[in-house]
Amino acid sequence: MKKQKKRKYTKRDLREAGQGYLFLSPMIFTLGLFIIAPILYAVFLAFHKVELLGQTSFTFIGFDNFVRMFDDFRAGIALKNTAFYVLIVVPTQTALALFLAATLNAGMKGQKFFRIVYFLPTLTSSAVLTLIFMWMYNQNGLINHILAFFNLPTYNWIGDPSVALIAIMIMNIWATAPFFMVIYLAALQDIPDSLYEAADLDGANAIQKFFHVTVPMLRPVTSFVIIMGIIGTFQLFDQSYIFSGGSGGPDNSTLTVVLLIYQYAFSSMGTMGYAAAIAFMLALIILVATLLQRKFSKDEKIY
Repeated sequence: MKKQKKRKYTKRDLREAGQGYLFLSPMIFTLGLFIIAPILYAVFLAFHKVELLGQTSFTFIGFDNFVRMFDDFRAGIALKNTAFYVLIVVPTQTALALFLAATLNAGMKGQKFFRIVYFLPTLTSSAVLTLIFMWMYNQNGLINHILAFFNLPTYNWIGDPSVALIAIMIMNIWATAPFFMVIYLAALQDIPDSLYEAADLDGANAIQKFFHVTVPMLRPVTSFVIIMGIIGTFQLFDQSYIFSGGSGGPDNSTLTVVLLIYQYAFSSMGTMGYAAAIAFMLALIILVATLLQRKFSKDEKIY
């Protein structure tokens, strides 16, 4: 085989490349300062025992912070809660978003009005939304009044460990599904009408067209929605923090991995390095979950 000749770069090529990097330099500097540098610093902290109060010190301890996770029962609880949260919220909000988008795309009357109404939860601040739901979840709040009106059992949504995390799930599904609904709605309007016409000729009904035409054509969009959902749910923090007052209670039932990282980083002495190690492991878990989801989604083209 003939060896390929190495391309010789002329002064003009180097000048044009330099000009390109010069224009890119503000963005490169911003990314390096606010994204890459913090990531590298967090990795550095993960291998050290860090003291930030008083005299700052960094003591290299190798993998001790990572080994410590296996003996930390609260880390296990946080991972279990987060995994359960992801497994319930991601499929539910994806299915709900697709259902809402399909109803809006079906040509129903007043669809512009319903688009606005469905999307309103997404416009609300997460902290404000959490406070509103805490008022609704109160033992004498709106939700228990509705349940009692229909002779259904009421709950101590905030104080009962068996339902506290479920209460956060309901709130988050209601708040995030409309955002993904808009993505699905845009994709639905790009599906060619000829596919539905061909299905009509084959005698397919509305349900068959939905499952055999619509759902397969939306597979790449569904892949994107699931990936974004996985990333977002693994990073659950503010709702859990506000619900529990930062404790992860009651009885660690709302303790998530990110809330645990916050507690170790800012509420405990000398555990900043351990918090960075947990954050590093969380990033790896999210990366693996995302790669696995992409592997199972083989078809990346809409049509």
